[in-house]
Amino acid sequence: MTEPTQRVLRVLLDRKEDEQYGMEIADRAGLAPGTTYPILIRLKQEGWVESRWEAIDPATTRRPARHYFRLTMLGATAAREALDRADEKARARAWRARRRVPGTRHEEA
Repeated sequence: MTEPTQRVLRVLLDRKEDEQYGMEIADRAGLAPGTTYPILIRLKQEGWVESRWEAIDPATTRRPARHYFRLTMLGATAAREALDRADEKARARAWRARRRVPGTRHEEA
C-alpha cells in the first residue's frame, strides 16, 4: 500500500462517521488533489468508500458542488487492518535498518 493511500485512509478513519469532501481530505492528508482523487475513486471501486455529490446550485452558492466521501463499514475494517499491516512492515524495516548501522546496539557482527 502506498504512503499516499495510507495518508488518505488515516484521514478517513480519523472521522469515519463523517462525510468529508475531496479537497478537505487532500488538505488534511497533505496531498495534491490530483493524487487524492484517484485514490478515493479506487477505494470506492473496491467498496471501501461511498460517495455522493452535494446537491447545490453552483450559481447560487458561487462555488462548485463538493464530492463527499465516507468509509463504508467494510472499508473502515479493511483500512484498519491494512494500516496495521503497513505499520508492522514499517517497524520491521526500521528494525532491520538499525541492525545494519555500524556503532548501534543492534549491529550484526
